[in-house]
Amino acid sequence: MTDTSRTTQPPSKRADIGHLRYRPATPYRYDLEVFRVSELKRRSRVEAMRRTYRYECHMLVCVTRGRCAQWVDFTPVSCNVGALLTVRPGQAHNFGRDEQWDGWITLFRPEFLLPSLSPSRELEVAFDFARLPDFVTLKRADLRRASASIERMRDDASLDACPDDVHALLRYQLYSLVTWLVAIHERQRRHEAAPSRTLLRFIRFQELVEQHFAEWSHVDAYAKRLGCTERSLTRVTTEAVGMSAKAFISARIQLEAKRLLAHTDLPVGAIAQRLGFDEATHFSKFFKREAGHTPSEFRRRATSL
Repeated sequence: MTDTSRTTQPPSKRADIGHLRYRPATPYRYDLEVFRVSELKRRSRVEAMRRTYRYECHMLVCVTRGRCAQWVDFTPVSCNVGALLTVRPGQAHNFGRDEQWDGWITLFRPEFLLPSLSPSRELEVAFDFARLPDFVTLKRADLRRASASIERMRDDASLDACPDDVHALLRYQLYSLVTWLVAIHERQRRHEAAPSRTLLRFIRFQELVEQHFAEWSHVDAYAKRLGCTERSLTRVTTEAVGMSAKAFISARIQLEAKRLLAHTDLPVGAIAQRLGFDEATHFSKFFKREAGHTPSEFRRRATSL
């Protein structure tokens, strides 16, 4: 893949922040590519390793040595040995400035998740990549198995065989790995307390916010959809994440605003409209209150560090 590096800090120029497409170097022909972080460092310039990108492909990062802090959507993620981080299309990510770590990177196109020749509904239902959590911690034995599976995909990509067969092989190896990771995560959750009714309601609320944050900015819209009162929903959200339902909605709107300000050249008025604000001034007041800076100040800071 060309120019796949990121950083914990925003780049110095707006032109350096862009969408990252899956584009492996020729003659590589498959929709999935595997390589080590150390390999990426050897073939990339230092400044290239310190850029932030917004992805148009999926990426799995599996830490096998050392520790590091990576950033996803302006939030630091501490990764020790055994950490497996999922970065999805549309998210902003950088690798940070930690040098003494290594691991596996697996990149693949979103279309790779669908069967190339068969529209089998059974297969589509059986494999749901959305079930893979954003972060999984693997114990030593599980890390060895995950590393072996990832390394096998890398090796099989160089098989001297029919490209269609190799492509299919890589797809089902990825399906197997991700399904196993989901099972590992579910096993870990079973050792915790069973999800309460409160937690289940919060999870549904979280899903609705992700779908409708640009349309519904008030708690009552979500409460009506969930069949509960605003007070009940606020209590549920406070118990789950330590903030009110209103604050949770505002945080999601703020995150999307930061993404658009840092990674696009859209005017503030266009961003305000996209996020459901009737007036740009209303958006600016909201952003100043939530982020501590005006939209223009945040954009300027993000592109000057």
